Amino acid sequence: SSGINAEYGALLPRSSIMADHQTERAFQKQPTVFLNKKAVLQGKSKKTLRYVRNVGLGFKTPREAIDGTYIDKKCPFTGNVSIRGRILSGRVLKMKMMRTIVIRREYLHYVKKYCRFEKKHKNLSVHLSPCFRDVAIGDIVTVGECRPLSKTVKYNVLKVTK
Repeated sequence: SSGINAEYGALLPRSSIMADHQTERAFQKQPTVFLNKKAVLQGKSKKTLRYVRNVGLGFKTPREAIDGTYIDKKCPFTGNVSIRGRILSGRVLKMKMMRTIVIRREYLHYVKKYCRFEKKHKNLSVHLSPCFRDVAIGDIVTVGECRPLSKTVKYNVLKVTK
C-alpha cells in the first residue's frame, strides 16, 4: 500500500483517500469490520475490508454497496437493518432530507354509496442508502419494511426503477 490512488492518478496519503466518507464529527466505520489489523498479517492485500450482505427476497445487492466506501448504519446492504414485512412501491416525490426521501403511493378507494372509486394517496418517508446514486424525482422505487429508523421512517429503498 504505497498510497497511490488510481482514480485520481496522484499520490495521496491514505487518510485523504479514506476521508471522503468522514464528514461527521465521530469517526465513521462499520462495526463488524476491524480496521487496525497489523500490516505483517495482511500481507500484500490492498483490498479494503467491507461488510456487505444479501437482503434476500430476490433483491440484488448494488455494485456501489460492494465497491463503495460509504458508511451507513441504516443501509439494508451494509448496515444493521433487516428487511421483513411489507414490500411496497411508489414514486419519488421529494429529496430534501439527508439520506431520506418521500415517496407517494397512489391507490383507488371504493365508495359503496356511489358504486365508484376515488383516487387517494399516501406519502411515505423512506431511507435512501448512498449506494443508490442517481435517484431523481419521478423515479419508481421498491421499498421494504424494516424496524423504525426514526420517528417517521420505517421503510428502506431496495430497488430503483427509472
